[in-house]
Amino acid sequence: MANPNLLFIYTDEQAFNTLAAYGNQKIWMPNLDRFAAKATVFEEAYVTQPVCTPSRSSLLTGLYPHSNGCTENNLPLPEDIPCLPEMVAGDSYRTAHFGKWHLGDELFPQHGFSEWRSIEDQYNRWFRPGRDRNRRSDYHHFLLAHGYKPKEGEYFTRSEVTRLPEEHSKPAFLAQEASVFLRQSRNAPFILYVNFLEPHMPFSGPRNGQYHPDDVELPANFNAIPGPEQPLKVRLLYEHYRRHGISGISLADEAGWRRLIANYWGLCSQVDRAIGEILTTLEETGLEENTIVVFTSDHGDMMGAHHLVAKCVMYQEAVRVPLMIRLPKQQRQRRIRGRVSQIDLVPTLLEIMGQPLPSRLQGESFADLLQGSGDAEIERPVVIEWNGPNNGLGDVSGRVREAPWMREFAPYEEIIQAFTDPVRTVITPDHWKFNCSPRGEHELYNLAADPGECHNLFDSHRDIARELLQFLRQWQRQTGDRVKLPDF
Repeated sequence: MANPNLLFIYTDEQAFNTLAAYGNQKIWMPNLDRFAAKATVFEEAYVTQPVCTPSRSSLLTGLYPHSNGCTENNLPLPEDIPCLPEMVAGDSYRTAHFGKWHLGDELFPQHGFSEWRSIEDQYNRWFRPGRDRNRRSDYHHFLLAHGYKPKEGEYFTRSEVTRLPEEHSKPAFLAQEASVFLRQSRNAPFILYVNFLEPHMPFSGPRNGQYHPDDVELPANFNAIPGPEQPLKVRLLYEHYRRHGISGISLADEAGWRRLIANYWGLCSQVDRAIGEILTTLEETGLEENTIVVFTSDHGDMMGAHHLVAKCVMYQEAVRVPLMIRLPKQQRQRRIRGRVSQIDLVPTLLEIMGQPLPSRLQGESFADLLQGSGDAEIERPVVIEWNGPNNGLGDVSGRVREAPWMREFAPYEEIIQAFTDPVRTVITPDHWKFNCSPRGEHELYNLAADPGECHNLFDSHRDIARELLQFLRQWQRQTGDRVKLPDF
């Protein structure tokens, strides 16, 4: 394929089970449904770490977070770690990144992206020395041009912009900018990444009333409340949300959960509309004939599963994401059964684009499978890692935000250990999932029999866990992971 274009669309915190392609018939997303009808749907795609910065680092570099240095939120991607545009030979491609970046120096073009449209203003305290911390995003100036003024500080906060009309929202802004870019790109190949913040918290927006809470379908494992068989960290997160809710919504009863999920669904529909505008522009310009289009998310969201919300845990709802890829001239849906990891996307896309594969990449290309015909199956284990508190009641400096009620569960020192426990997870082709905990809170699930991860089988199936421990240690040797995994 000679110099194909690449349009890489990814959302933030969108669970795999929000799309019709993965069985959801309740959320109105006609544009992604239309896209899925002519794309390859990967039925089980996984992130490398279920939180923003680390996951994004792998999406762009083809390296695990422990290898590229972005093990925690808000850590900058090192300048000597290349992203996909920097791996493309020559300078024939027009390259751009529009939307949330979250890999350092948020407002400034970098890592091979020559054009940049920024939407986030809350990351300036993590700028590298010498950067202008008073600079504001392109979206900030878009709102100023439409007559708005910040009401909650020096910039438009995330909570503030949720109250704006949809035509002035971040998704609408990105759709407009991406469409302009595409119309200007008819004469040269391009690489365009578009990242939407939504449906990420604060779980509110102009479509809050689109879905009635009574129509929400609660997860099958909604009432599988974390108990003694689950890690202390998970039990603390459950207790935190029970006591404090999220985004101003109480989660002390089912009504609050239904309202939260209804708002989340509205954000998914809002993003779908923006994606539809981008895809329509791609069609109208004729560019889709030579464009690879990818849709995925940087991680999922629990949205009521196990009475939890957000991410930062190893449950399926947090680590599993949608992944759909449409190749040029593809006219029908294909489905790929089995597990793939986002670590494989960089080598896969480079191979399809006819580019050499750098030897340092840690993923494995599945280009042959993607370019085949008919449905197929892939038999690979996937590995997921966790590093540090990463906003799981913690922050980038490694601190855990203590609350007095936590001491009802454990001493503060043990709580810190629980939130910083560097768990390593493997999911096998025969449906075993092992969360290996350096502090000894191991979990083993049979996803075929227990897809909701309600029954921890570690104590009764230690022989299987030991086999998977050896696999994880081999993966550590191959990828340079230095976390010490314990014997048992």
